[in-house]
Amino acid sequence: MTGFSITLCALGVATLAVIALVLRRPEAAGAAGGKILAFVALFVLPGLLLLGGAGQHYQQAKTTQFCLSCHTLGPYGESLRADHPSLLPAAHYQNRRIPTDRACYACHTNYTMFGDFDDKVRGVRHVWHNVWGTGSNPVELYEPFPNRTCLECHKGARSYEEHPDHARFHAELLDGSRSCLMCHNLVHEVETLDRFPRWEGDVGP
Repeated sequence: MTGFSITLCALGVATLAVIALVLRRPEAAGAAGGKILAFVALFVLPGLLLLGGAGQHYQQAKTTQFCLSCHTLGPYGESLRADHPSLLPAAHYQNRRIPTDRACYACHTNYTMFGDFDDKVRGVRHVWHNVWGTGSNPVELYEPFPNRTCLECHKGARSYEEHPDHARFHAELLDGSRSCLMCHNLVHEVETLDRFPRWEGDVGP
């Protein structure tokens, strides 16, 4: 259990204790100090618990383990272990070009000011459609994959900047008129994933 989890548990216990005190001695709420205590017990502490719990869940929702806990995304997790150097997710995951514990998030966040919030809204939409049977299979993005996500890591890297094809199309890649996926077009390949052998190595913790 993390320090933050312990803090949340302690805050929860304190909340219950204060609420129990207010319920056991309601006459105490008549005094000024009692009103403050009741306000803290019924609004402030629960609000802090809600914010803290949401924050912790939000961090958990960024993990690869969380994303792949959805059975619909199982094949996408399998694609991380496909043994093929041109398969984009596998090459990034197996060579640690992305944090392996946040592999999905690293490539599917949009790196804007409110990108984290937008990501979670899109995730909830996917869950909603999956629950109601209106989702696509395989899962489709709601909008084209932006070059910005790739360039967040690759822009400025020597292997990217000095590659002749990147240099030739540098302006178009930056303004988005040419997609990185026009050339790097082997992505998750979940519909034909069986044609690739599996890499049995270990990316480590």
